[in-house]
Formats: sequence, structure tokens, C-alpha cells
Amino acid sequence: MNILFVGDIFASGGRGIVAENLNRLITEYRIDLAIANAENSAGGFGITPLISEELLSLGLDVLTGGNHSFDKREIHDYYDHQPRLLRPANYPPGLPGNGLYSAIARNGIPYAVLNLQGRAHMANIDCPFRKADELLGSLDPAIKIRIVDFHAELTSEKVAMGWYLNGRVTAMIGTHTHVPTADARVLPGGTAYQTDAGMTGPYDGVIGIEKETILRRFLTGAAGRMEAARHGVELHGAVIRADEATGKALEIQRISFKK
Repeated sequence: MNILFVGDIFASGGRGIVAENLNRLITEYRIDLAIANAENSAGGFGITPLISEELLSLGLDVLTGGNHSFDKREIHDYYDHQPRLLRPANYPPGLPGNGLYSAIARNGIPYAVLNLQGRAHMANIDCPFRKADELLGSLDPAIKIRIVDFHAELTSEKVAMGWYLNGRVTAMIGTHTHVPTADARVLPGGTAYQTDAGMTGPYDGVIGIEKETILRRFLTGAAGRMEAARHGVELHGAVIRADEATGKALEIQRISFKK
């Protein structure tokens, strides 16, 4: 079974390169399940119902989120109407939406996608490690293919989560920092791991934002309106090959290309 994970889709540039290349990637890599982090797909901050439906209509099966999942007011009511759009599962009770989704992939194999958010240098939310235990324990044992998007700031927290989930999930892919890491590997227990899949968006900026604004902020401390950069658009992600009978990852391959 082949699984595609697309790193953080950022603004219109990220959406555009996904729209132009997703069908080709699905065909070329014989993808059975396509997942993307989309919490920055609306101008770099949040996601809207319209953009969510647009991305799903392209052929993405599940969209994951993170600390910007609730940035857009209109998305709140939408979460309960679109189960394929996830937000971090370890947010406190009372918020709309879910952080776990299970369904049947294109090849007829059941799968589950779990979305978690880190706590180091992030919002003070519930423990992602204990939430992972809770939700994985709630899954039907027949669901062997289990993919985790861990949206976290610190590489150490992501590495720790990878080892914590080793052997219990098919893949744990990190998101949030928008910088792709070169450590994609299969851990000894059969879990495909990458600290950060990277950003799918404009690299001629500072993690997606126009560089002039960010440089001015570093140099003067003056805040300015943050706009998405427009140039140097790239797609970054990973393809995971898994044994559908056991749920163990056999291989993980980083993918990246420019527009």
C-alpha cells in the first residue's frame, strides 16, 4: 500500500502546486491514500470551508491541521460537517471537529489518520502522548494502517513521539516548522518517520511569509502585516510504502520539486 503525505500547504501558491501535480503523483507512485496538512492553506493562516472542499476535490483523502486550525471564524461550524478535515485531537473538550478519522482507502484497505499537536513553545493543551494512547486504543484492531501527523515546534518533541509510537503506527510525520528535514527513515518497529515533511508553498520568503516583513521585524521589532510570499513555490512531502496486512512501513521516500 502506498501513502502520500503532503507537507503544510501554504496559501494560494501551495494550493496551486498541489492542484497541478496531485493527479500525477497519485498515478506515478500508485497512491492508495493521500493526506495533506492544510492548516495554512488560506493565505497562510487557517483554512476555510471553500478551500477544504477544493483540496478534497483534487483527490486528497484527509486534511490535517495544527495551531492555525481555528483561525478562520467560518471554519468552526464546518468541522462537524466534514469529518475528513481534522484538527489536533489533544485540544480540550468543547471545540468542534475531531482529530481522528478512519475510512477505507482506494485499494479497499481500512486506515486511520490521527492529528496531534505538540506542547513545547505551543498552546497549553492536553498531552499528545496520552491522547495518542487513548485514540490508538480505541481503534478497531483490524485497522492496521495508521498515520499520525504530529504538528509540533521542537524537533526533540517530534523525535520523542516517533519513538513513543514506534511499532504502533505505520507512519509518524512531523509538520509545523515548514522546513523539510533529511531524516526520513523506518524505525526498528516498522514506523516510517520524518521530523518535518516541510512546506508546500513559497520558499522565496521566511517559512512562507514575505521576507521583507520578517526581516524588518527582526531588525526593528516593529510588527507589520504578514503576507504570503509569492515566488519559489515548491512541493514537499513523503511517500510511504506499507505492508497492508501488518500495517508496518517498508519504506519512506522524501519527495520535493519546484513549480
